[in-house]
Amino acid sequence: MTASPATEATEEAEAEAARFHTLLASFEGQPAATAGQGKDAVNEPMIRHWCEAMGDTNPAYTGPEAIAPPTMLQAWTMGGLSGHGDRSSAYDELLALLDGAGCTSVVATDCEQEYLRPLRPGDAITFDAVIESVSPRKTTKLGTGHFVTTRMDVRANGELAGTHRFRILKYAPAAKKPTEQAKPASTKPARRPRPVINRDNQGFWDGVREHRLLIQRCTACATLRFPWLPGCNTCGSPDWDTVEASGAGTVFSYVVMHHPPFPAFDPPYAVALVELAEGVRMVSNITGVPYDKVRIGLPVQLEFLRVDEELELPVFRGSEG
Repeated sequence: MTASPATEATEEAEAEAARFHTLLASFEGQPAATAGQGKDAVNEPMIRHWCEAMGDTNPAYTGPEAIAPPTMLQAWTMGGLSGHGDRSSAYDELLALLDGAGCTSVVATDCEQEYLRPLRPGDAITFDAVIESVSPRKTTKLGTGHFVTTRMDVRANGELAGTHRFRILKYAPAAKKPTEQAKPASTKPARRPRPVINRDNQGFWDGVREHRLLIQRCTACATLRFPWLPGCNTCGSPDWDTVEASGAGTVFSYVVMHHPPFPAFDPPYAVALVELAEGVRMVSNITGVPYDKVRIGLPVQLEFLRVDEELELPVFRGSEG
């Protein structure tokens, strides 16, 4: 009994995929970056900016005995838009092979870090990276491709300080499915998750219902804070009142959500950390501009979006002009 043409085609495709993975796997163990040098020594201004962005007030990160937050490990190795010039030809060749196979899209999937010693202001950072693994072909909702994992050893003044593993998926985007037939009129649309409202944030949601964005203000030291908290993280006072935000702000940082799809959400869409004119920051959606036009520094203005008959949310409208 002979195999059907379809079976033969499948077997040949699987054999070709195996041969291609063997080629990709030959890059494992080769350098991804060699003798890299951090553009800046570990320094207090970058630590301060990081802590401000994260809202981290741990006293270990300030003062004469300050250390850098451990999760900043990768930050000291990043080359910015101009890069480092230390990426290896092997890594470039690997990515070119994947591009040539149609895996032209890329998404970062996860990272793992191991910390061996704290980093302190003044430490000079050097690093080497290796291509640790390339997976067999994997099919995801984004598309079909290969996971590439690199391992970076980060040194401070020549001493191993930590290890950073970074994994990407290089993939060929999946074909978009035909538009589904309209659901029966009787089917209720999916609803957004409900916010958790408690005694600590009740006032914020009361303000939203009145189309007012309220910021807590400590009545002891006048520090503004957001999100709402039961006490001041500057002086510890439990007493507070509120000020109403003007609604003006700028995009401080953002991500574009592609995956996974979730009921009542329609990816891709932009989620931004918005810096309000008053100086505090909040996370919200950006409306009014396509997700791929959102950028850091984009001026935005508060508006209230009714997502269903029971829920209205503060969002920020940007302008392409």
